[in-house]
Amino acid sequence: MNKAVFLDRDGVLNEEIGHYVWELEEFVVLPGVAESLARLKQAGYYLIVVTNQAGIAKGLYSAAEVQACHQKLQQATGHLLDALYFAPAHPSVSESLARKPGSLMLEKAIARFQLDPAQCWIVGDRLRDMQAGAGVGVRGILVGPAEPTAYLPRVADLRAATDLMLADSVQTT
Repeated sequence: MNKAVFLDRDGVLNEEIGHYVWELEEFVVLPGVAESLARLKQAGYYLIVVTNQAGIAKGLYSAAEVQACHQKLQQATGHLLDALYFAPAHPSVSESLARKPGSLMLEKAIARFQLDPAQCWIVGDRLRDMQAGAGVGVRGILVGPAEPTAYLPRVADLRAATDLMLADSVQTT
């Protein structure tokens, strides 16, 4: 069985700007992301993006525009990401088990990459990310100041989350 880190996109990998991000000039990869992903990859983790993209259901942008942002992300991170899943639904428009806090995106990756959920992590900036992980037995790390909650562990950014995950993997081996 393999291990992976599931990564929310906006607020974890790229700047959270307060509205939907689909235009390439507004899609800015956060400092330290490429280095953090390289460290995780070197430690043997698959790297899998799982992101809600409700703007598609709302007609604000297209799946092709999301994929263009993902290509920019791949280029900025040395093509280290193994898979990029996105849920195009929004509850006001359509139902979806893929949309977090649903866990279908994670379930697909678990099957595809033969992952052991007990060896996996999810890093996100919203409680719904943690709920999606918990739904399949994946531990979570909440990053940033975006959501007021007492959820722990909570760290400043992906760099700090990476330190935490790698320290834990040393302790458990």
